[in-house]
Amino acid sequence: MSFLIPFFAAFLQAGSLTLDKVVLSMKHVTYKTYNAISFPFMFLITLIIFAIFRPPLMPIVFSGGLLLLFVGSIFITISSNLILYRALDGDNLGEIQTMQLLQSLPIILFASLVFSDERNFYVLAPAVIATLAVAWSHFEKHHFIIRKKTLTFLTWSLIAAPVGTVIIKILLESWNPIAMQLFRSGVIVCILMPFFFRKNLKCSLKVFSFLMLTNILTTVAWILYYFSYQRFGIAYTVLIFSMQPLLVYFASILFLKERPQFKKIVAFVIVLVSIGVAQFLKG
Repeated sequence: MSFLIPFFAAFLQAGSLTLDKVVLSMKHVTYKTYNAISFPFMFLITLIIFAIFRPPLMPIVFSGGLLLLFVGSIFITISSNLILYRALDGDNLGEIQTMQLLQSLPIILFASLVFSDERNFYVLAPAVIATLAVAWSHFEKHHFIIRKKTLTFLTWSLIAAPVGTVIIKILLESWNPIAMQLFRSGVIVCILMPFFFRKNLKCSLKVFSFLMLTNILTTVAWILYYFSYQRFGIAYTVLIFSMQPLLVYFASILFLKERPQFKKIVAFVIVLVSIGVAQFLKG
């Protein structure tokens, strides 16, 4: 039942992204409002989880090499967020989401080059097939025309995502996922709050409630995602997590009344078959 941890992560993250669509469509809610409230929420939720489970926190995680990698992971996370929002200023969300789907393939391939335990063909091949199927399902003819800011985001993400993933896996050899998420979110809050905090906290109780719920879902999802990296590897986690954009799509059909598309249904079937094959061959 090793697929359950990344599956629940994908399910929770899909729920969070669906709620994000709802929140960002509400009156007077901008991405600045979203970030001003979300980052502190993520830190506080992780702090509560940390207090409940009390995971080990060894001094070695703050040693020279690991500390540099930790700082590097934070730099990549912050830079990716800033470049993403810059791209969103000049492009639509659907286009950016399509670009983000392309990150999975270089992540899988780069991880297989760096880590010997990621070179399991029975997991690697289905993961590549599932990733390509999801990317194919989101491409339309006009998506080959990429705006300058979107091209900058795509170039950065294709480089930064594989490197950031490898750094995370190395950190997780010493860090507990809950502890790592706590310290990462805390540092990110301290760095980004001066840019987003002022004049961006005015929102209704309804918006505040939705933001609380979506951040509970995404925080738990990322913790489970890191546990899956730690226990089952990058390729297997990315394979199961490839369900997430398709789960978001089906949620948009169910709750937002969007029209179903044949390509996405086909991709969902391919992903399920790929997961089944990997699970069977993996034993």
